[in-house]
Amino acid sequence: MKKFLTTFLVFALSASAATAQRQAQVRLNHIAVYVQDLKTSRHFYETIIGLDTIPEPFHDGKHTWFEVGPKSHLHLIEGARAKVTQDKNIHLCFSVQSVDQFVEVLKKHKIEFEDWGGSKGTITKRVDGVKQIYFKDPDGYWIEINDARE
Repeated sequence: MKKFLTTFLVFALSASAATAQRQAQVRLNHIAVYVQDLKTSRHFYETIIGLDTIPEPFHDGKHTWFEVGPKSHLHLIEGARAKVTQDKNIHLCFSVQSVDQFVEVLKKHKIEFEDWGGSKGTITKRVDGVKQIYFKDPDGYWIEINDARE
């Protein structure tokens, strides 16, 4: 029994170390969103979401890059022919200090939002206390805003 426990612990610690090593090697680099009108989408992500642009290498007027985290970016790429129709389960999520304050920004810009269930103008409060709302960007991509803490 003692030998089994020792073998099990060695295996568990090795697996844990391997997982930690893989996690250290893999990180999100960027998310690319295909948009119809780059100017409109850039304004949305700057003004409504509050992202800051970063330099992009193409300088062709068809790309805008935003920083969304340490060494992680959102790339907007112009060229989509139509708005998308997505299920709400497919969405980008950004965390803010206050969902209530963010809702005021949406109202100021006349952007409709809803809770997870689809009730217009309503905020979801999850069982863990996190508040969240959902709305669409100019191309129809779902956005979640929440106040989750790390």
